[in-house]
Amino acid sequence: MKTQGRFSKRPISQQRLPLPFDVERFLRTLRSKSKVIEFSKKANIFVQGQPAGAVFYVQKGRVKLTVISEQGKAAIIGILNEGDFCGEGCMAGQALRMMTASAITDCTLLRIEKAAMVAALHERHDFSEFFIAYMLSRSIRLEADLVDQLFNSTEKRLARMLLLLAHYGKDGQPERIVPKVSHETLAQMLGTTRPQVSNFMNKFRKLGFIEYNGRLKGRLEVHSSLLSMILHE
Repeated sequence: MKTQGRFSKRPISQQRLPLPFDVERFLRTLRSKSKVIEFSKKANIFVQGQPAGAVFYVQKGRVKLTVISEQGKAAIIGILNEGDFCGEGCMAGQALRMMTASAITDCTLLRIEKAAMVAALHERHDFSEFFIAYMLSRSIRLEADLVDQLFNSTEKRLARMLLLLAHYGKDGQPERIVPKVSHETLAQMLGTTRPQVSNFMNKFRKLGFIEYNGRLKGRLEVHSSLLSMILHE
């Protein structure tokens, strides 16, 4: 039987899959409207209340997003890794930054002017499809974070946060060893106290779920056995 139309005659196992969109390569084509900037650990990338006119793409390192209330209380609302965008709110009409982005580790970011991002989304359908998929994925993550905050215990939420930092559940091999995040930072991310986080971290370490002493020298190793804290009550 002959195939008709555009259907391939090759078996599915032999058909070539489309290559994933190379966002790094594409963003480098925006040279006149972008700039590579390096930030040292703890440096601010942008600050809440500043004018918003550019989007940042994380090429190397980790970034935290913090919101400060009028009473001066700070809450960490997200941790970004390599391949993440931040500051995209300016494309939705935000004139001022709604949060502060700061480097957890030494970072390299690509600063892209708002006009260049808007033009790229209009002119390059492959980039717009990639960016929409990225933003939908982030939205799903935020929904999962909200459910976690509302219904899970602090201990389970801490376990989930550590697994997310280690990239468990993502494609490819998980990054089991990550830069160590302070207990104070974890407490701000979870909306709890530093002593409570320290208590659970010591418990996880004694149970063999994590390791952050000796050979690791300031880094944190997260073991897959920590999943049991989330999967079982």
